[in-house]
Amino acid sequence: MFKCNLIAIATLTLSLFSLMADATQGIRIKVTAGEQTMIATFEDNDTTREIISRLPLTLPMQDLYSREMCYRFPDALPANETKTSGYEVGDIVYWAPRHSFVIMYKQNGEKISHLQKIGKINSGVDIFQNTGDIDVKFELDNTVIHKEKY
Repeated sequence: MFKCNLIAIATLTLSLFSLMADATQGIRIKVTAGEQTMIATFEDNDTTREIISRLPLTLPMQDLYSREMCYRFPDALPANETKTSGYEVGDIVYWAPRHSFVIMYKQNGEKISHLQKIGKINSGVDIFQNTGDIDVKFELDNTVIHKEKY
């Protein structure tokens, strides 16, 4: 039964990527922190597909280093495309060594090893400069799915 559910989730995830790839070059995700709602665009890779299969998610994110919001998954996610790189403000990344799901909200020019790019918040990410630790909700942006059906 569990295996059948996993197959169904994987099929749905792939279908969503296929359905929306032409219109948005990725999957649009609604990100909510407090009263602020932002839109992120997720890339198509193994890490992203695993996260999308778990949506909706409300994660208790920690404000770390005055530059990033971080949640550490208890289990490792697939990350086959990690590399050492810099980041841009708004990037959503997965740092494989500590299973960290991270929103980068401030730039310090650092290059970080073992990063897997997940996506990017298009605007509004600066709210995290003033929130401290906060629960952040991630869910599919149904307005795009609804528009695609018509």
